[in-house]
Amino acid sequence: QVQLVESGGGLVQAGASLRLSCAASGLTFSGYGMGWFRQAPGKEREFVAAISWSGSTYYADSVKGRFTISRDNAKNTVYLQMNSLKPEDTAVYYCSASRRGGNNLRLIDYDYWGQGTQVTVSS
Repeated sequence: QVQLVESGGGLVQAGASLRLSCAASGLTFSGYGMGWFRQAPGKEREFVAAISWSGSTYYADSVKGRFTISRDNAKNTVYLQMNSLKPEDTAVYYCSASRRGGNNLRLIDYDYWGQGTQVTVSS
């Protein structure tokens, strides 16, 4: 059974940093493309960042230069380092895994999802 468990969310002030983690189990982690999405109240879930099995990365324009996605295949974990946080970054952040090993930008590309972790940025 595949499980993705996010952690690291919280309440911070604008300009602060947070690092989200997503621990994966039940899959051959190194062969999966991994992604982070977010969903703000009343809005659709949107792409944030993706990392391929080989380590190549892709970011939404809204977070480029502020967020960094990385993976540790030895720990079956993907990270999202978020710097210079803004109030508009407030959302539930979801980790996702795709059997397509590359950078996948669409929700439909992903096979498994975590339960989400809340990030709230106050102004």
